[in-house]
Amino acid sequence: MSTRQILALCVVLWCGTILAQDKGSLTPTALPPLDNPANANTPAKALFGRATKAAPLEPEPIGFYSRGCLAGAQALPADGPHWQAMRPSRNRNWGHPELIRFIERFAPAAAQASGWNGILVGDLAQPRGGPMLTGHASHQLGLDADIWLKPMPSQRMTRAEREEVSSIKVVRSDRLDVDPSVWTQGHLAVLRTAAQDPQVQRIFVNAAIKRALCRAEKGAPWLQKMRPEHGHDYHFHVRLLCPVGATQCAVQDPTPEGDGCDASLDWWFTDEALHPKPSGTPPPPLTLMKLPPECRRVLEAK
Repeated sequence: MSTRQILALCVVLWCGTILAQDKGSLTPTALPPLDNPANANTPAKALFGRATKAAPLEPEPIGFYSRGCLAGAQALPADGPHWQAMRPSRNRNWGHPELIRFIERFAPAAAQASGWNGILVGDLAQPRGGPMLTGHASHQLGLDADIWLKPMPSQRMTRAEREEVSSIKVVRSDRLDVDPSVWTQGHLAVLRTAAQDPQVQRIFVNAAIKRALCRAEKGAPWLQKMRPEHGHDYHFHVRLLCPVGATQCAVQDPTPEGDGCDASLDWWFTDEALHPKPSGTPPPPLTLMKLPPECRRVLEAK
């Protein structure tokens, strides 16, 4: 089994479930204070998950997408000309300014290309990035964004709707292909628009979505950025490149050459991938000591 395949199984078996469709709350409550936050064994997610505001520092993504933090985050407004932010109670609408600018330009471009009113934006990052208490292993640098596969409605949704409405599952129940009763050319256009943005490093989609994209536009250069991943049947996950001059941002390896519409995609439809066997004990949670040293400054900045 390749390293890529091992990591894929890790995501399903013990690396955390994506909770994109979990409902939010109209009456969120603050987390109780930690008894001993200075304890070296305190999970970093318990520390960063309690930060409610951005670190008042110059914008800087620090570390890697799944092991880092974010200084100087900017909040995405709840509403834009062609977007609406979902699950506001999570307070995960924060990102590096480059991510906010991406959404500001992607939303109208996606609307124009697809005929949708706009996009629904899910989780970005916490106010200071870092590991999250639930859901994602990545989204720690403010350079990742979840975009729902449900078109934005024409009306502005209420707070209750944003907390409770679910996206649309576009993958067939057997996970071998997209659901033809749900999947549209609009979905393809939105994904193509995102992938063609030069700041996008890669996009995670369900393998069934990748299969549909390959069937429609095999050989298109932008397909190189479309990376199959478990889950992602209600949303897709956009990851940006490290910003220019962000010296503390760890660059991810480039995507493999080619459109990815080959044997590497076929593996995702094998029994091994579709029905993984139970794995062993999950690894211990990240602590602050396992993050880049600068993350302590980000966490403590006032």
